[in-house]
Amino acid sequence: QPRLSQRPDIVPVTLMSSAVALEKPASNIMGPKEVELILVKEQNGVQFTSSALVAAAPAQSDPSGEEDRETWGKKIDFLLSVIGFAVDLANVWRFPYLCYKNGGGAFLVPYLFFMVIAGMPLFYMELALGQYNREGAAGVWKICPIFKGVGFTVILISLYVGFYYNVIISWALFYLFSSFTGELPWVHCNNTWNSPNCSAWADNSSVSDIYKATPAQEYFERGVLHIQDSNGIHDLGRPRWQLTSCLGVVIVLLYFSLWKGVKTSGKVVWITATMPYVVLTVLLLRGVTLPGAIDGIKAYLSVDFLKLCDAKVWIEAATQICFSLGVGFGVLIAFSSYNKFTNNCYRDAIITSSINSLTSFFSGFVVFSFLGYMSHKHNVALDKVARDGAGLVFVIYPEAIATLPGSSVWAVIFFIMLLTLGIDSAMGGMESVITGLIDEFKFLHKHREQFTLFIVVSTFLISLFCVTNGGMYVFTLLDHFAAGTSILFGVLIEAIGIAWFYVLGVDRFSDDIEEMIGQRPGRYWRLCWKFVSPCFLLFMVVVSFATFNPPVYGSYIFPPWANMVGWCLAMSSMSMVPLYAIYKLCALPGKFCNKQRLAYAITPETEHHLVDNGEVRQFTLHHWLVV
Repeated sequence: QPRLSQRPDIVPVTLMSSAVALEKPASNIMGPKEVELILVKEQNGVQFTSSALVAAAPAQSDPSGEEDRETWGKKIDFLLSVIGFAVDLANVWRFPYLCYKNGGGAFLVPYLFFMVIAGMPLFYMELALGQYNREGAAGVWKICPIFKGVGFTVILISLYVGFYYNVIISWALFYLFSSFTGELPWVHCNNTWNSPNCSAWADNSSVSDIYKATPAQEYFERGVLHIQDSNGIHDLGRPRWQLTSCLGVVIVLLYFSLWKGVKTSGKVVWITATMPYVVLTVLLLRGVTLPGAIDGIKAYLSVDFLKLCDAKVWIEAATQICFSLGVGFGVLIAFSSYNKFTNNCYRDAIITSSINSLTSFFSGFVVFSFLGYMSHKHNVALDKVARDGAGLVFVIYPEAIATLPGSSVWAVIFFIMLLTLGIDSAMGGMESVITGLIDEFKFLHKHREQFTLFIVVSTFLISLFCVTNGGMYVFTLLDHFAAGTSILFGVLIEAIGIAWFYVLGVDRFSDDIEEMIGQRPGRYWRLCWKFVSPCFLLFMVVVSFATFNPPVYGSYIFPPWANMVGWCLAMSSMSMVPLYAIYKLCALPGKFCNKQRLAYAITPETEHHLVDNGEVRQFTLHHWLVV
């Protein structure tokens, strides 16, 4: 007992101790103790005091017991951030073309099927995982330490994607600056960058049209990229100052959107996440008034159920679901980790994933109204003008806009939309990297601004390879390998870790969700998490390897060494899973193959005392059968 005084007239009082238990029963760790002395009474020179031994008040009021963590200013900030990340350029340049090519409206059958059995469940899983554990993609794996490698996998993938995704935004910014002119620079063939093969659509109908190029196509490839000055990926040249400047502006925008965390990014998305819907609506209202637009929309919606007999259609629908929702990049985990503990993540998952799919479908009307107009104007089949990828938004669409009255105004509006579509998705990717590493390495918490600067500057320096004369070859290589098979593999391991190895697997995960929102996930969600989604992802990984095709750009075929570099890039992220598992097993006490060591590796860090008592539920048959 503490000695209150050396004076004999001071009466020592017996210490009354009371401990305040933490709310969360799963945690066995008590906080530091404090002795509280309260002066009750002083009479005739004698002081009467009472003492209480109390636990230090937890900094975090939610049941997770975590330290104080920043939260979103408003619920809408979180929703807009998730929507802004998931709704990106691929919603405009990928889904409409896939729908048209694979049976029109019939394509929605496999798309919605995979959305229900895999897309939404995985989306919901990541939001709940981040919100409950309140950490980034690596830190959440304190629930099953041997799987922490998958956290580093998704962080690396997000970093790799940032190396080339920011370049797309810089292209949009370059086009935006070029649109502030009386005559758009891609309307004729009289520019210094044009080649003898440049030909307007009216003259581009002969048999030899494969050797010709439209002014818009030559502007993108020769005027913007200057790919004619490179002989291949071995001949990159120096970064072009115009694109480098645009890339620098993008990096500055990203930094000042992210440097203060969700305090700043949550405000930026009010513009970047809503602007695309305003512009898409305006473009649709303009597009449907153009001649041939209705024919384009009819082609987009035409139903050909015979296409569903083609396995390739189902594979493309499954692939589109995997990539369009943004699962596996660690972004959903990072964003949801800043939610309040009791936030209804179930409702958020349904709302945001549905909005993403509806946006993809809606954008198809905008795209095909203009494609139908181009087909009608140049009197060619719709197949001649329909394409996906960068060619749609940087060649076909600009060319269509250039034929409209007030073309410069429409071009400015369109490229502002592309800029906002790209910025919030890039913000999400960077936030995944920053949050994931800051939460894993706690000393970085006090230096978020400097660390954010380090990440964005590093990204900028690597991206310089993509703005050289041969930068398009580097871009294509990164796009092909950085987030293809590796992202599917990462989500597969993530689903297995949650559904099969996390203590009681789906049962324990469902308890966590019930603790947050007061409602236990239904049997449908639990079946998807444990069986359907992992089987779907395993199938997609196998298909991804089986159908792999080396990257090409136009007629250019990449040399074998470039493909090797690409595979090394992909394997560098996937290898994090086995490498960290081996490291974790080596770091724990006991023999390498010891059962107790494995038990420590798959048991939540706060429950290692259960291993000491021999209560390892993952080693029981009930664990593997429960749903």
